[in-house]
Amino acid sequence: MATETLARPVPSTAAPSAGGRNGRRMSPGRIAVLVAAALLAVLWMVPFAWATVTAFKSETDAAAPKISWIPPSGFTADAFVKVFQDGNIPLWTWNSLYTSAAITVITLVISALVAYALSRIDFRGKKVLMTVIIASIIVPPPVLIIPLFYQMVALHMIDTSWAIILPQVIHPAMVFVLKKFFDQIPRELEEAAVMDGASRMRIFLQVILPLSRPILAAVAIFVFIGAWNNFLWPFIATNDGSVLTLPVGLQTIKSAYGIQYAQNMASALLAALPLILLFLFFQRQIIKGVATTGLAGT
Repeated sequence: MATETLARPVPSTAAPSAGGRNGRRMSPGRIAVLVAAALLAVLWMVPFAWATVTAFKSETDAAAPKISWIPPSGFTADAFVKVFQDGNIPLWTWNSLYTSAAITVITLVISALVAYALSRIDFRGKKVLMTVIIASIIVPPPVLIIPLFYQMVALHMIDTSWAIILPQVIHPAMVFVLKKFFDQIPRELEEAAVMDGASRMRIFLQVILPLSRPILAAVAIFVFIGAWNNFLWPFIATNDGSVLTLPVGLQTIKSAYGIQYAQNMASALLAALPLILLFLFFQRQIIKGVATTGLAGT
C-alpha cells in the first residue's frame, strides 16, 4: 500500500504554461488587427448597404437631397422591374457566364503549362522569357486596346464571343503566381515518378496539378471575377446586342429623364450578385490559395 501511495502521481501545482489557458489570450497586436479589420469591413459595407437601399427606393426618393435610410414612400422593387423590362438580362447573364468561364479555362491551361515549363524545364532563353513575363505585369491593359482591336478586325472576330474571350486569356501575373507555387513542390516527387516510367506530361497531370488544387482554384476565381467585371474591352469589341455581356448590356439601358439613381443601383447589384455568391461559396479556396502563393508577404 505504501508503495502504491508513493507511486501515485502528485498533482502539479505549477502555473499554467503559455500554451495553456493564458496561451489563448489575444495579444494587443492581434486585437488591434481585428479592430482595424472590423473597421475596414464596416467602411466597405456602408456603401454596399446604401446602394442596396437606394435600389429599393422609388426614383423620387432616390433623387431627394435629404439622406434617408428608410424612404418616405416605402421600399419598392420598381427599379428592378424596369431593368428587366428594358433589358435582356437572361441573355446578357448567359453571355457573361459563357465568356468568363471560357476565359477562365483557357487561362488556366495556358498559365499552368507555361508556369510548369518555367519552373521545371531548363531551356535557352528561359531567363529572358521570365523577364518579359514579369515586365508584362506592369503594362496597363488600356495600352493594348488599339492593337488588340485591329487584330480582332483582321481576324474578322468583331461582334463575336471570341473577340471578348481571346484577348483576355493571357495573364502574366497568373503565370508568375503559378510558377512561384510550382517551385515549392519537392522535386523528389517528380524523380520518383520518373523512376516509375512516367512521362513529363503525366507527371504534370497526375502529380503537379493534384498538389496545386488550392492555387488553381484561387487563380480560376480571380480570373473569372476579372473577366466578369471587365467592361471596357467587351464594350469596344462588341456592338451586337446578342453577344453583349451583363456589365455592358446594363449600361445600354437608358432613360429619357436623366440619371435614374434607383435604376442604376439596381443594375449594379444585378451585375455584382453573381460575384458575391461566388465569393461566399469559395471564400475558403480564395483565402487558402492566396496564403499558399506567398503573396501575402511580398
